[in-house]
Amino acid sequence: MTTLSTLRRQPWIITILVLIVLAVINTILQPSFVEPSVLQSNLTTFLPLILVAIGQTFVILGGDIDLSVGSIAALVNVVTVSVMTTMGDGASAVWIGMGAGVIVGIACGIVNGFFIAVMRLQAIVTTFATGIIFAGLAIWVLPQAGLSVPEAYWTTYAGTLLGVPFVLWVLVAALLFAIAISRIAFFTHLLAAGGNRVGAFQTGLRLEGIRVVAYAISGLFSALAALCLTGETASGDPLLGATLALSSISAVVLGGTALAGGFGTLTGSIAGALVLGLIGNVIFFAGLPFEYQTLVQGLIVLAALAGGVVVTRR
Repeated sequence: MTTLSTLRRQPWIITILVLIVLAVINTILQPSFVEPSVLQSNLTTFLPLILVAIGQTFVILGGDIDLSVGSIAALVNVVTVSVMTTMGDGASAVWIGMGAGVIVGIACGIVNGFFIAVMRLQAIVTTFATGIIFAGLAIWVLPQAGLSVPEAYWTTYAGTLLGVPFVLWVLVAALLFAIAISRIAFFTHLLAAGGNRVGAFQTGLRLEGIRVVAYAISGLFSALAALCLTGETASGDPLLGATLALSSISAVVLGGTALAGGFGTLTGSIAGALVLGLIGNVIFFAGLPFEYQTLVQGLIVLAALAGGVVVTRR
């Protein structure tokens, strides 16, 4: 009973255990899985989803949801690449392009937060609609995939810093941010807003501001994910990140965060994103026919989500 009670209070432990099992299976199916170069390659692939899942966690903890994260990533990607191309190949072009992309991502998040928290529109419908708008803007900025980023950008992203893969530095920075934000009053207020909105309002919390900030953070992390995808593809693509929305929600729920809000952890969401990535690896290296891979992946994710709900149900 004590163990079951602990799992109910800390469901992310289940996610960690599943992650360990999947890592072992991956190592069996792909003996080179533990080699540094392969680990770096996998982390490069998983990192965008990890970042979007962190941002999505803030929104879900507040009792909302964000279906526009993939479209925000696409818009940030094409804006970043377009600005870099316009500015030239110098270091200033890289920084200005990245800055423009981050500003666009945060602005998109604030727009979502304004309509949902201030105008009181329904989150799932609003972010679905704004996602369509952001996707249309991405196509307007760059109608076809193309343009290339400066070589220094993608070589830095694929390289090392002080002997450590650059993508690992990004992951560590994301983890430190998650730890830092979870220790300030805003995070407690966010949990209160998601867990009992009426009670939080009666205590005097400014719910509109809290929810807008949560969406702004989601937009920020969508932008950071887009910058990672840009470093990986070294080009612009208005259709980038189409699957990020549903995948990030799955990662958040797999990490033990309640979709109703008010309960969950950022580290659990990171583990959930890694689980999703490793599930894809297992299916691929198990040699399943291509036409069955998506079906099996969906069934595994559904089973994992259902298992987490059963264990954490109160």
